[in-house]
Amino acid sequence: MKSSFKLCLGVVALLFCTTQGQAQFFKKLAKKAEKAAERTVERRVETETSKKTDQALDSVLGDGSGNRKAPNVPSDQPNTSESPSGNDNSQTSGSSGKAPSTGPKTLQVYSKFDFVPGDKTIFFDDFTADFIGDFPAKWNTNGGGEVVTLDDSDYKWYAITGGSMTVPNLGQDLPEEYTIEFDLRYINLTNQTGSSGKYHFILAETSKLNNHDDFALLDLNPCQFIAIGPEVFNYFKGDDDPIRNRIQRDLRKVYQDEVHVSIAVNKNRYRAWVNEIKIADLPQFITNPSKISAFKIYMTGLNVERGERMLISNLKIAEGGVDLRRKLISEGKISTNGILFDSGSARLKPESMGIIRQIYQVLQQDGNINLKIVGHTDSDGADDANLTLSKSRADSVKKALVDIYGVSAGRLTTDGKGESEPVEENSTSEGKAKNRRVEFIKQ
Repeated sequence: MKSSFKLCLGVVALLFCTTQGQAQFFKKLAKKAEKAAERTVERRVETETSKKTDQALDSVLGDGSGNRKAPNVPSDQPNTSESPSGNDNSQTSGSSGKAPSTGPKTLQVYSKFDFVPGDKTIFFDDFTADFIGDFPAKWNTNGGGEVVTLDDSDYKWYAITGGSMTVPNLGQDLPEEYTIEFDLRYINLTNQTGSSGKYHFILAETSKLNNHDDFALLDLNPCQFIAIGPEVFNYFKGDDDPIRNRIQRDLRKVYQDEVHVSIAVNKNRYRAWVNEIKIADLPQFITNPSKISAFKIYMTGLNVERGERMLISNLKIAEGGVDLRRKLISEGKISTNGILFDSGSARLKPESMGIIRQIYQVLQQDGNINLKIVGHTDSDGADDANLTLSKSRADSVKKALVDIYGVSAGRLTTDGKGESEPVEENSTSEGKAKNRRVEFIKQ
């Protein structure tokens, strides 16, 4: 009887413990379900927000179709073969995995773009003089890198090795007023591309391969997992009000295509554009202009196993000159190599619109001014082909002024000089860049 009573007590105790355990279990399960629901809501909100942001970017930079494919993941090793003639026909392996386009960058989109490059070239490198697979001759680094080609691009690229500081050999200190431009490509970005990468474009006190001196930098992070806007960050010894700010911009889709970066420094003032988008305009970012003498690039954090790489090309650093509008009015003539075209083509690059916009402003201000537009080329190619090309390029500038800004076609005439009037030797990249120019002459 006693044993039966004990057994009953044991069963009751067991049931009580089981009930308590089940209650605790279901309580924990309810909390987990609640948290899971919260996460689901957060993901839905983030997805919808991302869609709205992407739609807004598509309306500016693309056709709004949304038909974009994730890039293929190639091998990280380039093909380093050369043709028997010595021409570099190599391509980065996997360059068939073309980054999805964000749509055409139309001249209309750039019609309010107000960047104007400096008029005295300090440094230019498009890597045409370098062999595929070699480290570029005009640069220095503490890590490495190589010159590569892409099958969807007409020019060579410098692929920077992760964890590297790399510095172009300018041959002089930066002046107080100058501009920096370059084309940028991130290869094989996917929705797994994380936020750990650092991609700093640095104005620094020295050209040493470190970052221990005074500096002002722009950080462009192509993270695709979440939206991480550009960051501006400066440090000058003795400055009690440093600037460090992450700017709210969702540029994820922009980074999937070729990007043109423009930077303008006017003593203390710092402005930066990604394509036609002005991402920074800081009046006192360069606290002490006399402390800045060099340009550096620091890159780390890309996932090499997924084939992620950062490439740059067409780096141009130019000293800022007088306002082109005032010079045209006062002197009656200006010459600029800041109007750019696709290689071997008369098709204007959209980033040229900053200068063309200034020309329009002169014509708008004085209705009595007529202009002759004259195109010039470098010596690459046949003489007669260059002559035709230079005239076609002048015609393209005229067409932009007429079609986009509404200038009367009767106020503009065009001509082309081909390679017949060089201003520099055509034996270097810098010389060729200076010879590829457009003149505007008051009539």
